[in-house]
Amino acid sequence: MKACGLVVEYNPFHNGHVLHARESREKTGADVVVAVMSGPFLQRGEPAIVSKWTRAEMALNGGIDLVIELPYAFATQKAEIFAKGSISLLESLGCDSFCFGSEDGRIEPFITAHRILSDNSVAFDAAIKSAMDAGNSYPASAAQAYRSIINDDAGLDLTKPNNILGKEYVSAALSNGYSIRPYTIQRVAAGYHETKLSNDPIASATGIRKAIHEHQELNSVSSYIPQQTMSGLEQYLTHYHALHDWEMYWPMLKYRILSSSLTELAGIYEIEEGIEHRIKEMAKQSSSFSGFMAALKTKRYTWTRLQRMCVHILTHTLKEQVIHNGQPAYIRLLGMNGRGQEYLRTVKKGLALPLISKLSSYQKQDIDTDLRAAQVYALGLPEPHQAALMKREYESPIISRSRMV
Repeated sequence: MKACGLVVEYNPFHNGHVLHARESREKTGADVVVAVMSGPFLQRGEPAIVSKWTRAEMALNGGIDLVIELPYAFATQKAEIFAKGSISLLESLGCDSFCFGSEDGRIEPFITAHRILSDNSVAFDAAIKSAMDAGNSYPASAAQAYRSIINDDAGLDLTKPNNILGKEYVSAALSNGYSIRPYTIQRVAAGYHETKLSNDPIASATGIRKAIHEHQELNSVSSYIPQQTMSGLEQYLTHYHALHDWEMYWPMLKYRILSSSLTELAGIYEIEEGIEHRIKEMAKQSSSFSGFMAALKTKRYTWTRLQRMCVHILTHTLKEQVIHNGQPAYIRLLGMNGRGQEYLRTVKKGLALPLISKLSSYQKQDIDTDLRAAQVYALGLPEPHQAALMKREYESPIISRSRMV
């Protein structure tokens, strides 16, 4: 069986994701589509709108055959590390290919860009450092350095978010000599960061979440998401009485910041260059997470990077707890349909990493960070749902398409 891997967050699963899954299957000739999906906290440093279990179920109902979790230590990272963790898991699971959406829509410019930058890595790193020393953010510095090295030989626009991630996916595969083959499809309609909803049935997840939180109801996004996603969101609201966002964690985050010393804050992963002083000062003055972020933002630090810092503070993730060798230590299974189960049977004995379907049977320290993140995520809910979601992390079997919440 041929398997194609997708790197996803599904926050929430929408019409564009249905198209991505269908076109990826067709383009690669895959029998099975595997999604490696972020868990409770995401690459842009935000809590997922609903639990990973509900998002995995949405995916299974939307054309995905098998869903595995990208560990916290890779999911809440800059693009390079996020991509390394994701592609290494898909390689470990025996996927023949992976397919990502991009603004460019052609795979050749990504391969060319990787080769040129690999051949000029010293100059590229020096150009990034020079741009950052001038006060620019890392993404802006990387795009500027890329333009200075590439000389339009690849013609790849690295100011576009999906192109940035795509370049890192391709680099992760090629630089590690993986057998998994890269493909890309054109991203259509709304851009990755687009916040406004239009008449087009494909909207960005950012725009969908914004509409939900602004209107405080789900009907405003019904034309942009599959019916199964709508049912999943409705069931989650009915069961847990909440959809997650940063504001529900603000009291906990503010407590963590104000009750920690500057030395303790400096020990948190990604807290660098003395920004702990600014974080503490802005937390004292702020009454909401949005107000805190607006006060905290500077030219040097992107909103996304600052949010990731906040996630690591919230989960108390220390620098020494995040050590990367480029590959996760396990494959965490979240859900599958019949086709996904058949594929697992064919590859299970040859897997180089342990396959985890139930945490109670896996006690290694490797997964402690994931467990802590899941527990903190559950703290956003009222009791008794808080305890129930924590318990599910340990005791529940993988989901089937008949379970949603």
